[in-house]
Amino acid sequence: MSGSVALEYGFPSTHSTNAVSVALYCVLVLHSPETTIHPTTRLILELLSYGYASSIIIGRLYCGMHGFFDVIVGSLLGALITLVQWTCADALDRYLYTGDWTAPLMISLIVIALVRVHPEPADDCPCFDDSVAFAGVMIGVELGHWHYAFSGWAWDRPVLGTVPFQFTEVGWVKTVLRIALGVVTIFAWREVMKPALLRALPPVFRVLENFGLNLPRRFFVQASEYKKVPAHLKDDNVIPSVSELPSLITSIRHPRKRAVSIGPQSAADAYETLAYRDKRRRESISSMGALTPTRGPDGDQDSKSGYFSPPTSPGGSGSFAASTMSQAPPSGKLPLLSKVGAYEQKMGTGTISASPTTGVASTTDGANDREEEREEREMFLRLEKPRVRYDVEVVTKLIVYSGIGWIAVEVNPILFEILGLGMGRQLA
Repeated sequence: MSGSVALEYGFPSTHSTNAVSVALYCVLVLHSPETTIHPTTRLILELLSYGYASSIIIGRLYCGMHGFFDVIVGSLLGALITLVQWTCADALDRYLYTGDWTAPLMISLIVIALVRVHPEPADDCPCFDDSVAFAGVMIGVELGHWHYAFSGWAWDRPVLGTVPFQFTEVGWVKTVLRIALGVVTIFAWREVMKPALLRALPPVFRVLENFGLNLPRRFFVQASEYKKVPAHLKDDNVIPSVSELPSLITSIRHPRKRAVSIGPQSAADAYETLAYRDKRRRESISSMGALTPTRGPDGDQDSKSGYFSPPTSPGGSGSFAASTMSQAPPSGKLPLLSKVGAYEQKMGTGTISASPTTGVASTTDGANDREEEREEREMFLRLEKPRVRYDVEVVTKLIVYSGIGWIAVEVNPILFEILGLGMGRQLA
């Protein structure tokens, strides 16, 4: 891997962690005594689980996103997480749902601390925003489950804090109404809380910044550097805003053909391209040194090495430049004989021109440098400019998604029972 890829995709491979964790959990469920499915079905599902995990791991290696050590440690970490969850889930549930408020508070503080120490990406990617959204949902789910378990609405079968639902008793009509009402409450919460927090938090952040309590991160503008956050930020990759729903529905009904993107799509991709070209340049220089013709005692080129000698002008001055790759096409592009050739067509071959005449070589090198500089400038200009990101967005997203998790596991279930869409309180 090049240096830019190592910065963009870190250690360990979290894709491998997630894939192995999910696959191993499915296998454990399939082999648990409570599972009563047919053996053939069990075997098919187990093979699908293995195939899912293997495809993710091999894909990370094949695409050059991670090395072997990254995916090995990531896989071991995923297996460890699943084994801890499988063996300690009941004990953790009893600790969380039968204790006082300190248990969910401690979990929330741990999650917030993990958000604070989240590694900064090499370029302006949404990975940090997605992690904050996930962390917020986790906080809301744990707090909501703890409170719901003591609300009197929850059932304790099969586990503590269970939301009562059985399709045979609720039926299609109530089920559809529950889904619609649940989606509406989540969108309503997001549409109200997000703009309110984006207006209220900047003054608070400026005060904290004066006391040196700000939380600086790359690609995020500090509160002292702006007056207000613009409305309708397109900052959410998980849940679209209400204003985006019409265009989303239109795109589903009339899908557009996917455009083929050629060339770098982010700053990290651009640096990867430059690293590839630099590698080819070094290889060309090494190749040119290996193919340098030997000279005889009289200082002339050895006749045996004439195959590698550069072509000369009719006057014999030897002022023609020779490419390090023999019989290269006049355009400097490689023929599309393989996937490697196609890749090099896009990324550049990095060939070096050389000439026996010092003056001509200097002029050629200067022209090549100017051409490469122009290509690099155009490459970065073609990249999509990242939007301005504000420091208050991190806390805003954390609060909004914590509320979404809380609504999903406590507010909506209680609302369903009040409106007659539930199964009622548990009988003794």
